[in-house]
Amino acid sequence: MHTSAIFLIEFGAIILGLGLLGRFAGRFSFSPIPLYLLAGLAFGEGGLLPLGTSEDFVAIGAEIGVVLLLLMLGLEYTASDLVSNLKTQYPAGLVDAALNALPGAAMALLLGWGPVAAVVLAGVTWISSSGVIAKVLGDLGRLGNRETPVILSILVLEDLSMAVYLPIVTALVAGAGLASGSVTLAIALGAAALVLMVAVRYGRLISRFVSSDDPEKLLLVVLGLTLLVAGLAQQLQVSAAVGAFLVGIALSGEVAEGAHNLLSPLRDLFAAVFFVFFGLHTDPASIPPVLLPALALALVTAVTKIATGYWAAGRAGISTKGRWRAGGTLVARGEFSIVIAGLAVTAGIEPSLGPLATAYVLILVIVGPLTARFTEPVATRLTAVVRRRAVTPPPEAEGAPEPAGRGPRP
Repeated sequence: MHTSAIFLIEFGAIILGLGLLGRFAGRFSFSPIPLYLLAGLAFGEGGLLPLGTSEDFVAIGAEIGVVLLLLMLGLEYTASDLVSNLKTQYPAGLVDAALNALPGAAMALLLGWGPVAAVVLAGVTWISSSGVIAKVLGDLGRLGNRETPVILSILVLEDLSMAVYLPIVTALVAGAGLASGSVTLAIALGAAALVLMVAVRYGRLISRFVSSDDPEKLLLVVLGLTLLVAGLAQQLQVSAAVGAFLVGIALSGEVAEGAHNLLSPLRDLFAAVFFVFFGLHTDPASIPPVLLPALALALVTAVTKIATGYWAAGRAGISTKGRWRAGGTLVARGEFSIVIAGLAVTAGIEPSLGPLATAYVLILVIVGPLTARFTEPVATRLTAVVRRRAVTPPPEAEGAPEPAGRGPRP
């Protein structure tokens, strides 16, 4: 059979399968990310039916998926929003990083993977899944709750920190020395600061330049600009994802809203391809050996995320129930944990890191919606039981002897 025909059959089967998996996940109101990862495992190295002809195209689609994920993330926020969040919520961001990045780094060091893998795994356990959490908040009808702005602020700070973290990881996995790595980080920070300054001062002019009443022209200009900037950023060893994120921040108003609506289907398509691609490069046989560390890491970081949300919501004056809801909602990890792990897998840093990250994300992307729904009622019930036991005096033992020296009077 002709090569192009095989390619069309394979890629068409992938897209059709992803659509059916997404529909199945939507019927049961949970994230399709674990199903996409499992599909990649099934058709990748050591899977049931390895792909051949379409793998190179899937790899390119995966890169576009990462770029679109970060672009859409940037479109969600304006530069002024980011500056405001940095000023008011940075303590919550620092607590979030300390509580959730350190377990990942410690696990990598305990497994003997070295400092570079420790930095990568720290990012995997640190960053919550904005996409999964946003869907959970909508499904549970909590978008108007008092604790929701706290949750969103933490997510914004995590997303903004990607602009600093990703260049560091990119330099480390590329084997850059201290001097070249410092230059790469300086370029990334300088670019981020420059884009934020330009977006704050000239955001309207940029949006007016990009704006178009024709959806086709708007789509082409925004997508072309994003891919161009992402490519230039990657050429400078900064990170294509950071470049796309900064493009999203620079656009605002009606342009950002229009671009978001036009690019959402493309984002969903290529993001799904990205998860499949990550699964394709993970041998299913390599997951069982790292399943126990993944479970331990998932348990620890679920607790630390709940503690992060509880503390941040308490700092904002939210009630106890709202604090538990905030903590439980932040547990899910997903797309960006896989993006970070993908950098290390592509560079061949540690063979077991990819399987561990896959198992870890599979666990928490399933557990996350459950903790969002049940953390508050379970915590409330346990607290009530503890208080009841503390207030109720213990019953007197039957047949207890009378105190000595208190016999009957003569």
